[in-house]
Amino acid sequence: MAAGHPATAAASVEILRAGGNAYDAAVAGLSAACIAEPVLASLGGGGFLLAQPASGPATLFDFFAQTPGRARPADELDFEPVMADFGAVQQEFHTGLGAIATPGMVAGLFDINKSLGRLPMRDLFAPAITLARDGLPVAEMQSFIKHAVTPILLYSPAAKALFESKTEAGKTLKAGEIFCMAELADCLDALGQEGARLFYEGEIAASIENQATGHGGSLRRTDLEAYQVIHRPPLRHSFAGYEVLSNPAPSSGGPLIAFALALLKESAASARPEDAAWLDQLAHAMALTNDARRATGLDEQVDDERVARLLDSPHLSEHRHAMRNRALKIGGTTHLSVIDGDGNAAAATVSNGEGCGHILPGCGFMLNNMLGEEDINPRGFFNWLPDQRISSMMSPTLVNRGNDQRFALGSGGSNRIRTAILQVLCNRLAFDIEFAEAVERPRLHYERGLLHIEHGFGEDLVDILCNQYHDHKVWPERNFFFGGVHGVELSLAHGLNGAGDSRRGGVAVRA
Repeated sequence: MAAGHPATAAASVEILRAGGNAYDAAVAGLSAACIAEPVLASLGGGGFLLAQPASGPATLFDFFAQTPGRARPADELDFEPVMADFGAVQQEFHTGLGAIATPGMVAGLFDINKSLGRLPMRDLFAPAITLARDGLPVAEMQSFIKHAVTPILLYSPAAKALFESKTEAGKTLKAGEIFCMAELADCLDALGQEGARLFYEGEIAASIENQATGHGGSLRRTDLEAYQVIHRPPLRHSFAGYEVLSNPAPSSGGPLIAFALALLKESAASARPEDAAWLDQLAHAMALTNDARRATGLDEQVDDERVARLLDSPHLSEHRHAMRNRALKIGGTTHLSVIDGDGNAAAATVSNGEGCGHILPGCGFMLNNMLGEEDINPRGFFNWLPDQRISSMMSPTLVNRGNDQRFALGSGGSNRIRTAILQVLCNRLAFDIEFAEAVERPRLHYERGLLHIEHGFGEDLVDILCNQYHDHKVWPERNFFFGGVHGVELSLAHGLNGAGDSRRGGVAVRA
């Protein structure tokens, strides 16, 4: 399995060794990520898991956040802008209790276990409970992430008590400091005994309503009671002789990856990854995908009709023509991938946004701030439609080639999720680059007219790209900004292997 933190991976491995399958391991890993990667994963967030059993159909488990059933007047909301500092880039987010959407994480974990798991939930929570009670040293990457969102993690007294450095007041926990979440350990223990109803109908639901509704939020207990995990058939498309399965509508990441792969299918067949012409085609495909997203309305709403319009032949042909006639001349998410010895595959991507800045009393975790994310509120803040699944760029992905090969991969990274996955797929599938190298190769990202060029390309290639794209940013190092693709591969020829993206502290571990 591959994940964004060694402790996340260790929890999954422990469950695999105890007789659990890939889906048990994924649930255990996601639970542990709430402690090891607390800005990126939380019981107060949500996400997606794409499952391909060794036998049986693939299923996308959608347990992402849902908008509340009713909006509170904007002037009554606890909703504040904060600036996150990622070093080379800054980004504005909005936090506070008015930013909370209905969380799906707990419902998702229990539903995955009920549908595909083998071991009881109390066993799957056990590694996370131990981790939360005993604590763990803060990793360098997690320290960087915490520092980037300091205004959120120190927003309220309870959050400050959990995340403030013990040695330097006004700063978040530094690398090496011990991080414990004792209240979360008790919460997980209770959930393992009583089930998801505790969260959506019981004492935890009452605590959420009291905190949110009573102090400037729109989320109500009725929203929690109505929440449901949705099972969807994955979006299927082909590339370089492989079948690629990804996240369907109402998420946008999967359809946009499918569109970009379709644009690149012809050029990838005769290109080499180090060719300047290929990199130009890659960047141009990203730009055309952004244009197509706007032209088909996917930047405002994602549904089956708009996805069909994006991927239909006339629309693709028009954009392929633009590719042929072309002359050479930047959220808080984490991902884990698991394949077990039976061939069951799971790719799971989850998010807490950046968090609402408040710790849920008695439970020890922070609820999400999805209603404060500009990327997923295209109509503007406070204009979201009630009781709707929020669209997301998260794109857990599975790849099959008959019974010979199977891949599970995905990425964190907000808008960079789809371009990170796109480039790893091209590297591995079209150019047959070994999986770990396919993940670690330098990347491009095109957004809002600006081409981001990661460190690692040759000087001649960088010069060509800079001359071709006058609005560009050349990054001096490998960077968190370009996403974190964690993936695993099972093949008859090479067995099991995987890679965790070093950009986000990733690891790959064999049970």
